[in-house]
Amino acid sequence: IIVPTICTSLIQDPGALKEEGNTLFNAGDMQGALCFYTKALKLSDSQAESAVLHRNRSACYLKLEDYTKAEADASKALDADPGDVKARFRRAQALQKLGRLNEAFLDAQRCAQMEPTNNTFKELLRLLGAQSQKKSVEMSSTDARVQQMFSLLLDPSAQPSDRQKAAQNLVVLSREEAGAEQIFRNDGVKLIQSLLGSKQEEVVLSALRTLVGLCTGHQSRTMAIVNELGMEQLCGVMGSGASAVSLAACHLLQVMFEALTEGMKREIRGKDEAILPEPSRELRSMLRHLVEMMPASSVSGPGRDSAINLLVKQVPRKSQRNPDNSLTLWVIDQGLKKILEVAGTVPEMSEGPPLTDNSHMSCSVLLSKLYDDLKSDAERENFNKLCEEYVQHHFGRPGLESKLRAIQTVSVLLQGPSDVGNRTLEMSGMMDAVISLCASEVVCHQQVAVEALIHAAGKAKRASFITANGVALLKDLYKKSENDQIRVRALVGLCKLGSAGGTDFSMKQFAEGSTLKLAKQCRKWLCNESLPPTSRRWAIEGLAYLTFDADVKEDLVEDRNALQAMFQLAKSEDKTVLFAVGSTLVNCTNSYDVDKPDPQMVELAKYAKQHVPEEHPKDAHSFVEKRLMKLLEAGVVSALVCMGKQESPALTETCRECIARVFLALVERQEDRGTVVAQGGGKALLPLVSESTDVGKTKAAQALAKITITSNPEIAFPGERIYEVVRPLVSLLTLDCSLLQNFESLMALTNLAGISERLRQKIIKEKAVPKVEGYMFEEHDLVRAAATECMCNLVLSTEVQQLYVATGNDRLKLLVLYSGEEDERLRKAAAGTLAMLTAEQPELCARIPGTTSHWLEILQALLLSDSLELRHRGVVVMLNLMQAEKSLAETLMESEALEILSVLAKSTEQSPISRAAQHCLDKAIEYSIIKKPEEGGEGNEP
Repeated sequence: IIVPTICTSLIQDPGALKEEGNTLFNAGDMQGALCFYTKALKLSDSQAESAVLHRNRSACYLKLEDYTKAEADASKALDADPGDVKARFRRAQALQKLGRLNEAFLDAQRCAQMEPTNNTFKELLRLLGAQSQKKSVEMSSTDARVQQMFSLLLDPSAQPSDRQKAAQNLVVLSREEAGAEQIFRNDGVKLIQSLLGSKQEEVVLSALRTLVGLCTGHQSRTMAIVNELGMEQLCGVMGSGASAVSLAACHLLQVMFEALTEGMKREIRGKDEAILPEPSRELRSMLRHLVEMMPASSVSGPGRDSAINLLVKQVPRKSQRNPDNSLTLWVIDQGLKKILEVAGTVPEMSEGPPLTDNSHMSCSVLLSKLYDDLKSDAERENFNKLCEEYVQHHFGRPGLESKLRAIQTVSVLLQGPSDVGNRTLEMSGMMDAVISLCASEVVCHQQVAVEALIHAAGKAKRASFITANGVALLKDLYKKSENDQIRVRALVGLCKLGSAGGTDFSMKQFAEGSTLKLAKQCRKWLCNESLPPTSRRWAIEGLAYLTFDADVKEDLVEDRNALQAMFQLAKSEDKTVLFAVGSTLVNCTNSYDVDKPDPQMVELAKYAKQHVPEEHPKDAHSFVEKRLMKLLEAGVVSALVCMGKQESPALTETCRECIARVFLALVERQEDRGTVVAQGGGKALLPLVSESTDVGKTKAAQALAKITITSNPEIAFPGERIYEVVRPLVSLLTLDCSLLQNFESLMALTNLAGISERLRQKIIKEKAVPKVEGYMFEEHDLVRAAATECMCNLVLSTEVQQLYVATGNDRLKLLVLYSGEEDERLRKAAAGTLAMLTAEQPELCARIPGTTSHWLEILQALLLSDSLELRHRGVVVMLNLMQAEKSLAETLMESEALEILSVLAKSTEQSPISRAAQHCLDKAIEYSIIKKPEEGGEGNEP
């Protein structure tokens, strides 16, 4: 919003400021008017003048749909002058929108009494009467339904099926504001509290879902419910054994966090007159209980995972620009050791809380999020110190179980905040213990040690040490172990070490063919359904490393069974597999970023005998394209859609980036985009543009652009979803993005801008117009033409037309000049925009001769063009100019345009061009500039 510049002469004059505000209000600039009225209020010392200003500002707020402020300002005006009928009417309107119908009715009634002949007041009074009556009926009906449900639920003699149905009906009622309020006011929270203790899972689920309805977007109700039920009970329900109940309780707590941190929604805020206290006490209580759930043995595995998930979502700052990371520091001080208790738990040992397959990965994500949210070296050093103290405490104690706990903790840290993991790994004796335990005869000891070795292998400081000392050990385990769970882990370790060269074909760690053999074994284990899912997950982990090798990629995409087994695991309950699947697919589709070295630098490197990376022959474009087709046939889109929907800490921003990269690769070919959209790819991309890394957001936005360019956007993104596409497309219009991304964004926005005025308004609201204008000056022909095409559709909006009408800019000049450029695509776009503008805003016609001395030559060149489209645009501009002013028509008819139009009008085909040319001549005859053919004898003459 551009705030108007206040003239120096007006600064100390409230009356002049008010007049300026009135002018802007009448022109439709509410924000500008608001600025002037507010400034005037600060300077005004007259009670009567302040009352008028409050009344005027109330009108602005009404237009801006901020009804709470509109009501407040109208009330201030009425405090000064109770007889101000305009202020009372505005308060009635605001109260109506806020749902306070009885108060609105009284104000409207008073207005009608003051001005009995005013039809507007009478109409509002009639409308409010009808609304109040309807609400009264609804409330009594809702109250009766709530009482009926309560009676059934409290009746011990009622059938279990009837009580279950009543509980489900209560959920439906809680989703309506009237129902939620009735349940809350009729002591429904106590009833729900008793339902939470039910032994019927369905009843407990209904109770939790009813609470979700009561808390959603309502801060005061949420605070009351947190205090009445107590976090201990809610965490107890979440920590129960049932997975469905745990997830429902987790969702409820998430809704409670949002209601407390974000406050109430605007339309609900007005219905709640209580002055609410700061909710920080309740928030801290909720977090403290979640932290205390970590090491509690009474909490189930799914319940603990839910608690970790909530901490991941609620504790770290949403934006690094927010300077307050006090919640993170509080959780680290109060609960880091409790989180490390979970991280160090070895499930096969008797000690420690119960875990799921996802718990260790979730812990890694939480620890990483907390560490990343720290602002200073001192804070990070404290985090490191606490982790080292915990690991040292267990590693230094006698007994093997303590050492295993320390090693398991290091493993989790290596997967999370790896800097911290490296420091704990370098502690005296740690690496030696890991190596020696790899040879243990106890399977679970071996398993913990091998996993630690695998996670350590990816870290630069330890990679060379492990390559020297660990490869022989891992090979030995792989070949000789009788336990497949150990063998698959040893295999992953070898895969990780064997792929150290990444995509560099010349950096082979193992002998020729070894990686193919390892990959074959991974695929074999992946397809072996008799193996537990955790072992099959490790097989995908191995493929994630081995697929750096193009031979392995080729073999994998040819193995349909292995692909489908991988996709099935990606859709399963085991969330830890998500990143491995995403990485494998990124490798197979070559959707990773590759910096192509400068050819001259390559020659210099060869001359200096330095290493030069080489690309595998099978990573050529033709091979990649075939691999993409194989993956599409195997059902990769549905797997990606399911992966993106997972509610788990394991679905990290990096994992989302992998999904976005693969989607972008899949829509590269125009003919594949329909398939991706049909299988839900378009819908799945929308969350990725807001919940991913910066790179991931850009990749997802580019994939959306490609889809929007070639598919019908209304089919690809049905309903309201189409409006969600605009913001990501506009985000590609920056210098940080490549010219290709800029170009594709402009093309997609052009497509959207041509659909409806509402979409154009959304594009304008996202501040795209100045960006599009900027790209109209781009040196690259295609980008410049695409920007001008986009502008051609945007000028259908009056708001954009006004930019060209405004004086003191060269926008019109640019269009005229571009209409004479050599690039045909740019000429068509510029001439089309010019034709549109001169038709919608005739006052622009008179300005065209002033844009350039060559304007007439440019228009004549359009008329003489070989392109029918250019010719048509030219003749429409001519017609608009002639209709706008007689003097312009005279100028045109004195030029060669007359002869050209005469030829075009005589065309035997009745085309739009010939008809428009004839209209031009008819207009000239009407102005008496030329004579009718029959009068002139030899055709049209001036």
